[in-house]
Amino acid sequence: MNFEDFIISPRNFKTENWQIGHRITKELKEDSIVLLFVSDYRGANGDAEVQDFTAIRKEFYKLSQLDFEIPVVDLGDLVSGKSVEDSHYILQEVLSACHYKRAIPVIIGGSNDFAFSLFSALHFHQKNISYTQLSNIISLKQGESISEHTFLSKILGSKNFQIKNYHHLGYQKHLNEADSVKLIKEVEFDILRLAEMMNSTEKTEPFFRKADLVTVNCDAIESFSESFSMNPQVNGLNRREICAYMKEIGLSENLKSVGIFNYNIYSENQLNHQLLAQMIWYLIEGINIQHSHPKERSYEMFYVLVEDRQYAFKRDTFSNLWYFGDDDNIENCIPCSRRDFDEAKKGWLSPRFTKA
Repeated sequence: MNFEDFIISPRNFKTENWQIGHRITKELKEDSIVLLFVSDYRGANGDAEVQDFTAIRKEFYKLSQLDFEIPVVDLGDLVSGKSVEDSHYILQEVLSACHYKRAIPVIIGGSNDFAFSLFSALHFHQKNISYTQLSNIISLKQGESISEHTFLSKILGSKNFQIKNYHHLGYQKHLNEADSVKLIKEVEFDILRLAEMMNSTEKTEPFFRKADLVTVNCDAIESFSESFSMNPQVNGLNRREICAYMKEIGLSENLKSVGIFNYNIYSENQLNHQLLAQMIWYLIEGINIQHSHPKERSYEMFYVLVEDRQYAFKRDTFSNLWYFGDDDNIENCIPCSRRDFDEAKKGWLSPRFTKA
């Protein structure tokens, strides 16, 4: 596939040997992390004109490369299609090329509806996808055209898609229709409010651990001085919290695709550019740490009695992460936290463990 027809190659930056920009290449490689920037915001009532991501790249390229081993590729900027659907088609072709090379594409910019393309492209290569979305909005509106309001219903309601798990994190009650929240709960998908994500990643880490696809809506991050996202909010995850969560995303054992959408590309605030650059950096750090973990694991088994019934928990002796279930195959056990285990010992078992 010739990317040159619809991708603008990034400019070169002068960097020092210790900086991550020194190791970044422009050619798609196997088993790499691939960055691609998108300018199409029509799904969020914006425009599709080519935007300049230079300021973000400058902030990102000058960060440390530490001891990262996984190659990082910056493909460049995606040229928007004549229609939103054209942009989705082009992006899916690029994403598919990444999946063929076992690369992890990280899509930066564009409106939140491009999560549909990430899901669709991955679904072509893998069925039964575990999808975690970090977003302050749950919109399940129906419609012919694809937008940030309709893409989720197109994913969850499609007969062609097979979804194993869907986790929605960071929603804010005052911004959402009660019916949308109720429907997500009725179909027994996991949903967590912003308040449950603040100050610590412990409670929400299990929802990232086995995710194949994770998308982040920048509207879920609080804005400061100047709008960080296309739909800025005074409440949301703060700067330190979102970087911690980006690292947790990278630590996913099954991660195959990431999207960071609705960033305010029109911002001229250097602090906004720094935050986005550091979000990308912490994601890459998490991926590298996960890559260094041993593949073979051993587990300790613990049994808890709740209302005269026995339940099993497992602890990974290497990572100290917890699972619910006694199946010999850890993939059939449910990721959980130490707190879930401690609550079970007190007689309270999370409903998500018994809903199957």
